[in-house]
Amino acid sequence: MADLDNGSETLFRSIDADSGLSSEKVFAVHGLDDVAAACAAAEAAFPIYSETTRETRASFLERIGEEILAIGDALITAAMRESGLPRARLEGERGRTVGQLKLFANVVRTGGWLGLRIDPALPDRQPLPRPDLRLRMVALGPVAIFGASNFPLAFSTAGGDTASALAAGCPVVVKGHPAHPETGAMIADAIARAVKAMGLPDGVFSHLVGPGNDLGGALVQDPRIAAVGFTGSRGGGLALLALAQARPVPIPVYAEMSSINPVLLLPEALKARAAALGTAFVGSLTMGAGQFCTNPGLILAVEGEGLDAFIAAATTAVSGCDAQVMLTTAIHDAYQKGTAAIAGRPNIAMLERGKAGDGKTRGQAALFQTSGQAFLADKALAEEVFGASSLIVRCSDEAELQRVLTSLEGQLTATLHMDAGDEPMAKRLLPLLERKVGRILANGWPTGVEVTHAMVHGGPYPATSDARTTSVGSLAIDRFLRPVSYQNLPQSVLPAELRDDAARDGAPRLIDGMLSLG
Repeated sequence: MADLDNGSETLFRSIDADSGLSSEKVFAVHGLDDVAAACAAAEAAFPIYSETTRETRASFLERIGEEILAIGDALITAAMRESGLPRARLEGERGRTVGQLKLFANVVRTGGWLGLRIDPALPDRQPLPRPDLRLRMVALGPVAIFGASNFPLAFSTAGGDTASALAAGCPVVVKGHPAHPETGAMIADAIARAVKAMGLPDGVFSHLVGPGNDLGGALVQDPRIAAVGFTGSRGGGLALLALAQARPVPIPVYAEMSSINPVLLLPEALKARAAALGTAFVGSLTMGAGQFCTNPGLILAVEGEGLDAFIAAATTAVSGCDAQVMLTTAIHDAYQKGTAAIAGRPNIAMLERGKAGDGKTRGQAALFQTSGQAFLADKALAEEVFGASSLIVRCSDEAELQRVLTSLEGQLTATLHMDAGDEPMAKRLLPLLERKVGRILANGWPTGVEVTHAMVHGGPYPATSDARTTSVGSLAIDRFLRPVSYQNLPQSVLPAELRDDAARDGAPRLIDGMLSLG
């Protein structure tokens, strides 16, 4: 059920990101009846799909990756046209998309996600006997996934949210992002082919398209949807969260929303390599026209010659940056308004703008500076501007730097540029950073998220709606699972992986609190 049939005469066109003009590609808008049909099909598929064997589910995820690769160059050219992103970036994103499908296939096979626990009965325990208790994680139910504007492949139709939900045993209904309908349709068709090839129910996956918010609202409110995955703006994420919480049966919304990703330049690192850091920073800032949730939007450092040298190098680098195509005209317009708003705040200095460009969607890099005192006095300076804009905050001393950090909202990342002499300061800052962010990195740049077992792509609110979760890495599967305990059930009735003879299947189990690998 990749793309539902509908009789709607409402149409919308794909937009060429470079020109901002409508293309010849026309798409029918799905209606509310289609939402209901997709959710009904997902609910019907759930009892079957959630109980598939680990090997079947893993093979299904791998087959999706194979079908995506089989599309060939047509997928890349469509994504280039709809997103304005370059070929190399999208080819890398396709590799990441297939790679995370393989990662979750391996996760499913190993079985650790099942969280199996067995506490055998103790009939002779005094003063009361202990019953036989067994636990496993089960799939939540059908999941609604919202495609992201800035990752047409890796965070959209077959992205990490979809991969982790399918890995957990949840059917998925995707609301495709309207900025790349052709790309989404190609991926949806690939998933549908994998569903058919594996002999799974059609309702395991559905794909809805349309430019408005009504489809998404109806999808979140449908009583058959059990959870939501979203990557996008704070406004969009909070709107979905409000809808989900207002339902008669509220459901979790795992929303990645906003982050300015502070980068801390510690004194010894600045003394050693300030100019190199300034140039490298601008490379991270302007990557992909700055349209990353991990973009370094805030630079924090203590006053000194090293900071002056960093600023000089960064300013020079920004002045040479060409204007880049942004994803949509709406994103470009919001970026223009955001940078203009910062420039208009009191005690803000515009250090440099990148080169101007022609066209509706080309954004100029922007670099600003202010003092720590001014930053603390103006909460608007801590708001995300989605694009290649960053603010350098000159702190008078370490104490003021800590006050600035304390004032920040939750973030996805924080970066420490440090040398050996900075380690005592870094250790003092670490407990504060742990309370503010989901990932702390040293001597690198936050743009670039590895898809691994140890990755956390999440953080305290408002970076995400649930700080206990991640949308990247193998732990992402946990969002779509819940624990069920079974007390004194006969062996013949227990789920297969919890029976005494299931140890040989290789899934790890805690037996009376002791790990057993089967």
